[in-house]
Amino acid sequence: MILSLRLAGARRALLRKTLGRYRNTLVVIVAAILTSFIAFQLLAASPAPNLGLSSNASRVLALNQSWAQGNVIALVRHSERCDRSSTLCMGPEDGITVHGESVAQELGNEFRMMGLAHTDIYSSMLTRARQTADAMFVNPVDAQDWLFNCKGKMLSDALKHKVPGRNLVLVTHSECMDELESQMHVPTDTTFGYNASLFIKTDGTDAHPQMLGYVETKDWDRIVPPGTLPAGHGFEASRF
Repeated sequence: MILSLRLAGARRALLRKTLGRYRNTLVVIVAAILTSFIAFQLLAASPAPNLGLSSNASRVLALNQSWAQGNVIALVRHSERCDRSSTLCMGPEDGITVHGESVAQELGNEFRMMGLAHTDIYSSMLTRARQTADAMFVNPVDAQDWLFNCKGKMLSDALKHKVPGRNLVLVTHSECMDELESQMHVPTDTTFGYNASLFIKTDGTDAHPQMLGYVETKDWDRIVPPGTLPAGHGFEASRF
Protein backbone atom coordinates (compact mmCIF):
# COMPACT_ATOMS: atom_id res chain seq x y z
CA MET A 1 0.00 0.00 0.00
CA ILE A 2 2.87 2.33 0.84
CA LEU A 3 4.38 1.56 -2.56
CA SER A 4 1.06 2.37 -4.25
CA LEU A 5 0.87 5.70 -2.47
CA ARG A 6 4.41 6.52 -3.49
CA LEU A 7 3.64 5.64 -7.11
CA ALA A 8 0.48 7.75 -7.03
CA GLY A 9 2.44 10.65 -5.58
CA ALA A 10 5.11 10.29 -8.24
CA ARG A 11 2.48 10.26 -10.97
CA ARG A 12 0.88 13.43 -9.57
CA ALA A 13 4.25 15.15 -9.39
CA LEU A 14 5.03 14.13 -12.97
CA LEU A 15 1.60 15.33 -14.08
CA ARG A 16 2.08 18.69 -12.35
CA LYS A 17 5.49 19.05 -13.95
CA THR A 18 4.10 18.23 -17.40
CA LEU A 19 1.14 20.59 -16.98
CA GLY A 20 3.45 23.32 -15.74
CA ARG A 21 5.65 22.95 -18.79
CA TYR A 22 2.68 23.10 -21.19
CA ARG A 23 1.14 25.94 -19.20
CA ASN A 24 4.28 28.03 -19.67
CA THR A 25 4.24 27.25 -23.39
CA LEU A 26 0.57 28.18 -23.60
CA VAL A 27 1.23 31.49 -21.82
CA VAL A 28 4.00 32.28 -24.33
CA ILE A 29 1.72 31.43 -27.28
CA VAL A 30 -1.18 33.53 -25.95
CA ALA A 31 1.16 36.45 -25.23
CA ALA A 32 2.58 36.24 -28.76
CA ILE A 33 -0.93 36.23 -30.27
CA LEU A 34 -1.98 39.23 -28.17
CA THR A 35 1.19 41.12 -29.08
CA SER A 36 0.66 40.43 -32.79
CA PHE A 37 -2.97 41.53 -32.57
CA ILE A 38 -2.08 44.80 -30.79
CA ALA A 39 0.71 45.51 -33.29
CA PHE A 40 -1.67 44.86 -36.19
CA GLN A 41 -4.24 47.23 -34.70
CA LEU A 42 -1.62 49.94 -34.27
CA LEU A 43 -0.17 49.53 -37.75
CA ALA A 44 -3.44 49.04 -39.62
CA ALA A 45 -4.29 52.07 -41.72
CA SER A 46 -7.44 54.00 -40.85
CA PRO A 47 -9.81 55.38 -43.47
CA ALA A 48 -9.83 59.10 -44.17
CA PRO A 49 -11.97 60.73 -41.45
CA ASN A 50 -15.19 62.52 -42.34
CA LEU A 51 -14.63 66.06 -41.08
CA GLY A 52 -18.37 66.62 -41.03
CA LEU A 53 -18.67 64.39 -37.96
CA SER A 54 -18.47 66.07 -34.54
CA SER A 55 -16.15 63.28 -33.34
CA ASN A 56 -13.48 64.63 -35.73
CA ALA A 57 -13.45 68.20 -34.37
CA SER A 58 -9.76 67.87 -33.45
CA ARG A 59 -8.97 67.02 -37.08
CA VAL A 60 -10.81 70.15 -38.21
CA LEU A 61 -8.75 72.28 -35.83
CA ALA A 62 -5.58 70.65 -37.17
CA LEU A 63 -6.74 71.49 -40.68
CA ASN A 64 -7.39 75.11 -39.70
CA GLN A 65 -3.91 75.45 -38.26
CA SER A 66 -2.24 73.71 -41.20
CA TRP A 67 -4.10 75.89 -43.70
CA ALA A 68 -3.00 79.05 -41.86
CA GLN A 69 0.61 77.81 -42.17
CA GLY A 70 0.27 77.01 -45.88
CA ASN A 71 0.79 73.28 -45.30
CA VAL A 72 -2.30 71.81 -46.99
CA ILE A 73 -3.02 70.09 -50.29
CA ALA A 74 -6.76 70.01 -51.08
CA LEU A 75 -8.19 67.79 -53.79
CA VAL A 76 -11.65 68.80 -55.03
CA ARG A 77 -13.81 66.60 -57.21
CA HIS A 78 -15.43 68.33 -60.20
CA SER A 79 -19.12 69.29 -60.20
CA GLU A 80 -22.08 67.32 -61.52
CA ARG A 81 -21.39 65.87 -64.97
CA CYS A 82 -23.66 66.90 -67.81
CA ASP A 83 -23.46 63.49 -69.53
CA ARG A 84 -24.68 61.71 -66.39
CA SER A 85 -27.53 64.02 -65.47
CA SER A 86 -30.92 64.99 -66.86
CA THR A 87 -30.57 68.58 -65.62
CA LEU A 88 -29.64 71.55 -67.81
CA CYS A 89 -26.05 71.60 -69.09
CA MET A 90 -23.79 74.64 -69.08
CA GLY A 91 -22.57 73.83 -72.57
CA PRO A 92 -20.72 70.78 -73.95
CA GLU A 93 -21.84 67.34 -72.84
CA ASP A 94 -18.41 66.60 -71.38
CA GLY A 95 -18.83 69.58 -69.03
CA ILE A 96 -20.94 70.24 -65.93
CA THR A 97 -24.58 71.12 -65.34
CA VAL A 98 -25.96 74.53 -64.42
CA HIS A 99 -26.71 73.16 -60.96
CA GLY A 100 -23.11 71.95 -60.74
CA GLU A 101 -21.87 75.43 -61.57
CA SER A 102 -23.96 76.89 -58.72
CA VAL A 103 -22.58 74.34 -56.24
CA ALA A 104 -19.03 75.08 -57.40
CA GLN A 105 -19.55 78.80 -56.87
CA GLU A 106 -20.68 78.16 -53.30
CA LEU A 107 -17.70 75.90 -52.69
CA GLY A 108 -15.39 78.57 -54.04
CA ASN A 109 -16.84 80.97 -51.45
CA GLU A 110 -15.94 78.46 -48.72
CA PHE A 111 -12.34 78.37 -49.91
CA ARG A 112 -12.21 82.16 -50.13
CA MET A 113 -13.39 82.35 -46.51
CA MET A 114 -10.51 80.05 -45.60
CA GLY A 115 -8.14 82.44 -47.35
CA LEU A 116 -6.53 82.15 -50.77
CA ALA A 117 -3.77 84.75 -50.48
CA HIS A 118 -1.13 82.01 -50.22
CA THR A 119 -2.67 79.33 -52.44
CA ASP A 120 -1.77 77.79 -55.79
CA ILE A 121 -4.66 76.35 -57.82
CA TYR A 122 -4.64 73.82 -60.66
CA SER A 123 -7.32 71.81 -62.44
CA SER A 124 -7.50 68.78 -64.68
CA MET A 125 -7.57 69.57 -68.41
CA LEU A 126 -10.97 67.89 -68.87
CA THR A 127 -13.89 70.24 -69.53
CA ARG A 128 -15.82 69.30 -66.38
CA ALA A 129 -12.83 70.04 -64.15
CA ARG A 130 -11.96 73.31 -65.90
CA GLN A 131 -15.56 74.54 -65.70
CA THR A 132 -15.67 73.65 -62.00
CA ALA A 133 -12.44 75.53 -61.33
CA ASP A 134 -13.67 78.56 -63.30
CA ALA A 135 -16.88 78.60 -61.27
CA MET A 136 -15.00 78.28 -57.97
CA PHE A 137 -12.28 80.85 -58.57
CA VAL A 138 -12.33 84.25 -60.26
CA ASN A 139 -8.76 84.13 -61.51
CA PRO A 140 -7.80 81.79 -64.37
CA VAL A 141 -6.64 78.37 -63.19
CA ASP A 142 -3.80 76.42 -64.82
CA ALA A 143 -4.97 73.14 -66.40
CA GLN A 144 -2.65 70.17 -65.86
CA ASP A 145 -2.74 66.74 -67.54
CA TRP A 146 -1.46 64.91 -64.43
CA LEU A 147 -4.68 65.76 -62.58
CA PHE A 148 -6.49 63.29 -64.82
CA ASN A 149 -3.73 60.89 -65.88
CA CYS A 150 -2.87 60.19 -62.25
CA LYS A 151 -2.48 56.42 -62.06
CA GLY A 152 0.51 55.51 -59.88
CA LYS A 153 1.78 59.08 -59.47
CA MET A 154 -0.93 61.26 -57.98
CA LEU A 155 0.82 61.72 -54.63
CA SER A 156 4.28 62.34 -56.07
CA ASP A 157 2.96 64.85 -58.61
CA ALA A 158 0.95 66.69 -55.96
CA LEU A 159 4.00 66.92 -53.69
CA LYS A 160 6.08 68.16 -56.64
CA HIS A 161 3.71 71.09 -57.15
CA LYS A 162 3.42 71.94 -53.45
CA VAL A 163 5.40 75.06 -52.56
CA PRO A 164 6.46 75.41 -48.89
CA GLY A 165 4.29 77.96 -47.10
CA ARG A 166 1.60 77.89 -49.80
CA ASN A 167 -1.56 75.76 -49.87
CA LEU A 168 -2.34 73.80 -53.03
CA VAL A 169 -5.89 73.30 -54.37
CA LEU A 170 -6.34 70.67 -57.10
CA VAL A 171 -9.64 70.37 -59.00
CA THR A 172 -9.57 66.77 -60.14
CA HIS A 173 -11.55 63.50 -60.38
CA SER A 174 -12.76 60.89 -57.90
CA GLU A 175 -10.41 58.23 -59.28
CA CYS A 176 -7.44 60.53 -58.65
CA MET A 177 -8.64 61.13 -55.08
CA ASP A 178 -8.89 57.35 -54.63
CA GLU A 179 -5.41 57.02 -56.14
CA LEU A 180 -3.95 59.45 -53.62
CA GLU A 181 -5.59 57.54 -50.75
CA SER A 182 -4.16 54.29 -52.12
CA GLN A 183 -0.64 55.70 -52.35
CA MET A 184 -0.93 56.98 -48.77
CA HIS A 185 -2.10 53.48 -47.72
CA VAL A 186 -5.43 54.88 -46.56
CA PRO A 187 -8.42 52.54 -47.11
CA THR A 188 -11.05 53.99 -49.41
CA ASP A 189 -14.32 53.38 -47.56
CA THR A 190 -16.32 56.18 -49.18
CA THR A 191 -17.32 57.25 -52.66
CA PHE A 192 -16.49 60.92 -53.08
CA GLY A 193 -19.52 62.88 -54.26
CA TYR A 194 -19.43 65.79 -56.66
CA ASN A 195 -17.42 68.71 -55.21
CA ALA A 196 -16.14 66.66 -52.26
CA SER A 197 -12.85 67.98 -50.82
CA LEU A 198 -10.01 65.79 -49.53
CA PHE A 199 -7.25 67.36 -47.40
CA ILE A 200 -3.72 66.24 -46.60
CA LYS A 201 -1.04 68.00 -44.58
CA THR A 202 2.51 68.47 -45.81
CA ASP A 203 5.03 71.28 -45.64
CA GLY A 204 6.20 70.49 -49.16
CA THR A 205 9.67 69.34 -48.11
CA ASP A 206 9.00 65.76 -47.01
CA ALA A 207 7.52 62.64 -48.58
CA HIS A 208 5.40 61.68 -45.58
CA PRO A 209 2.17 63.67 -45.76
CA GLN A 210 -0.59 63.19 -43.19
CA MET A 211 -4.20 62.46 -44.08
CA LEU A 212 -6.48 65.07 -42.47
CA GLY A 213 -9.85 64.01 -43.88
CA TYR A 214 -12.58 64.89 -46.33
CA VAL A 215 -15.67 67.11 -46.50
CA GLU A 216 -18.76 66.61 -48.66
CA THR A 217 -20.44 69.79 -49.90
CA LYS A 218 -23.47 69.32 -47.62
CA ASP A 219 -21.26 69.29 -44.49
CA TRP A 220 -19.35 72.57 -44.80
CA ASP A 221 -21.84 74.46 -42.62
CA ARG A 222 -21.42 72.12 -39.69
CA ILE A 223 -17.79 71.09 -39.57
CA VAL A 224 -16.91 73.89 -37.12
CA PRO A 225 -19.46 74.83 -34.44
CA PRO A 226 -19.47 78.59 -33.66
CA GLY A 227 -16.92 79.69 -31.07
CA THR A 228 -14.74 76.56 -31.18
CA LEU A 229 -11.78 78.03 -33.07
CA PRO A 230 -8.94 79.63 -31.15
CA ALA A 231 -8.70 83.43 -31.05
CA GLY A 232 -6.73 84.96 -33.90
CA HIS A 233 -7.18 81.96 -36.18
CA GLY A 234 -8.07 84.24 -39.10
CA PHE A 235 -11.29 82.43 -40.09
CA GLU A 236 -14.90 83.13 -39.30
CA ALA A 237 -16.00 81.01 -36.35
CA SER A 238 -19.20 79.89 -38.05
CA ARG A 239 -17.32 78.45 -41.02
CA PHE A 240 -14.28 76.36 -41.81
